[in-house]
Amino acid sequence: MENKEHLKKIISGCLENNRRSQEELFRLYYGKMLSVCMRYSTDRDSAEEVLQEGFIKIFDKLEAFNYEGSFEGWIRRIISNTAIDSIRKSKKGPILTDKDEDFKLGAEDPMVIMEEFESIGLKAEMALAAIDQLSPAYKSVFNLYVMEDYTHKEIAEILGISEGTSKSNLSKAKVNLQKILKEKFMNID
Repeated sequence: MENKEHLKKIISGCLENNRRSQEELFRLYYGKMLSVCMRYSTDRDSAEEVLQEGFIKIFDKLEAFNYEGSFEGWIRRIISNTAIDSIRKSKKGPILTDKDEDFKLGAEDPMVIMEEFESIGLKAEMALAAIDQLSPAYKSVFNLYVMEDYTHKEIAEILGISEGTSKSNLSKAKVNLQKILKEKFMNID
């Protein structure tokens, strides 16, 4: 990653509507942020649309960045929120309205699942491919909780669901991921 002074120079240029600075900032974070969008999208075209929309928001809100904390983290939050907004707008599948008590299914920590994936030699590409097969509702909650480190309360607020539904969707996402990995990638009995 670029040094902080260079990044400040790029940001300053973006604030002055300098096209070269905007292009440089876009190129600097394009790959990482596209991978964030891919976790929420069903295909690359959709992910690129979300990415474009996210960068428009970044440029609009750039003056709000106060240089405290990670700039990449700040960008990532905007991009993931843009992806979530896109899911809401698409209405391809509702953010499930399961009964709140369903969260009792599989109370295992999702980070344990990720560690298990690593311990059995699962490649990151395989894990992402499996996550990509989840329904939009499960995929959103899984990504927000495991990948983006949101709490169930935050996820509920972001997606407009109850905390119980967030927990339920995470639990069902874990069950489905295990099933997908066993059936398609690992042939484990």
